[in-house]
Amino acid sequence: MFKVSIFEPKKTLAMFSESSNFSEITSIRRHRPDYQIVLFMGLLMLLGLVIMYAIGPQRANVLNNAYGSDYSDTYFFVKQVTSLIVALASFFAMAFIPYNFITKYAGKILLVAIGACLLLAISGWANLSFAQQTLGATRWFNLGPLGSLQPSEMLKFAVLLFTAGFLGAKAKQGKQNDFKETLVPIAILTVISLMFIVVIQKDLGTGVSLIGIVLSMLVISGLNKRNMLIILFATLILGTLFIISSPHRIDRVVTYLKGDDTSQSDAGSYHIEQAKLAIGSGGLFGVGVGNSVQSTGYLPEATNDSVFAIMGETFGFVGLVAILALFLALLMRLLKQMDHQVDIRLKLLIAGTFGWLGAHVILNVASMIGLIPLTGITLPLLSFGGTSMVFVTAALGLVFQLSHYSVHPSNLKEAQYENFGSRRGIGRSRHSGSRGYTRN
Repeated sequence: MFKVSIFEPKKTLAMFSESSNFSEITSIRRHRPDYQIVLFMGLLMLLGLVIMYAIGPQRANVLNNAYGSDYSDTYFFVKQVTSLIVALASFFAMAFIPYNFITKYAGKILLVAIGACLLLAISGWANLSFAQQTLGATRWFNLGPLGSLQPSEMLKFAVLLFTAGFLGAKAKQGKQNDFKETLVPIAILTVISLMFIVVIQKDLGTGVSLIGIVLSMLVISGLNKRNMLIILFATLILGTLFIISSPHRIDRVVTYLKGDDTSQSDAGSYHIEQAKLAIGSGGLFGVGVGNSVQSTGYLPEATNDSVFAIMGETFGFVGLVAILALFLALLMRLLKQMDHQVDIRLKLLIAGTFGWLGAHVILNVASMIGLIPLTGITLPLLSFGGTSMVFVTAALGLVFQLSHYSVHPSNLKEAQYENFGSRRGIGRSRHSGSRGYTRN
């Protein structure tokens, strides 16, 4: 048995890389990957490009009139094309760089991400020019002609990589329910990350998506019901503290509880009402590309957080159903790939990606239609903004790489039992592994 400490990332990841080193998946014959992941991801990105082309000029005009800026009509479209190119490069990089090489540096990636968040916080307090401040929050580095960088997205990716390795190693020892060796270190990492994202950067939506990543991995690791209830209760308390510690979050909850019985002077109420109006105006088939009224200045954040409502106005109810169907299809492919992996660590990485993508979609859509209090969070692959797209596609690229080594259902049970099914606390799959798998 070996011990892993979250406080020794270099040692932890070295152990993880050495013990994994693709030994459990390179014994599986490399086969055709899951191209449906690329298909659904690509369709969503193209839809985002279409909507930016349609509403970009209107958004540029609104900002120019409001802030005296000088955005061209093609600014948002060109920026989205650039983000898409960089995101595709990120996807293919993660799809072809060997997975064990990436995990070897997961600890360093985590330290760099935390360091970037710390640097942003210090720069914001010092009012340095490259710490971009928007609406009272400092969440981005201003990189001039290169755009901006949101370190919280890098932190989510780093937490995904590191936790998959750390928790997976513990699960292979049957220690995923051990508080001292497993759950407390994960809790410390999560709380530190949330302090940067939610408290310092004032971004509750991104914080919730990070919780979605960690919780998804904990569930798949085989956490027992008692510990899961304890973690959910602790998460609820922490979330409540984050809300009551911030006046604007309390206002959003109050606005949500009042429903439609709110004042037009309430910014949160105005945002939700305009989002609902946009979706309702779209009717069954939408007003058509380029005919959006709400994007001309009525609906705040039309190109990013509110893009779902704009798409409802543009493409109608049928269009929104199609968009949600694409997200559902992509999420189902992730679940399928997770279910067909032999190594628990690889299962956890795909589970975390599923939680990341799913949390963003649920939070964004639910807030736009008034099911939950308003929260600012992007709709993955569709919203304007490069950092989010780059790191989401990076995670999807890793899943795509792992799909080369998924195990066919006809033999998966034997493969999983041989590797970790007999460990206490990890359930055995109902499937079996692939032709080409050999016992080590």
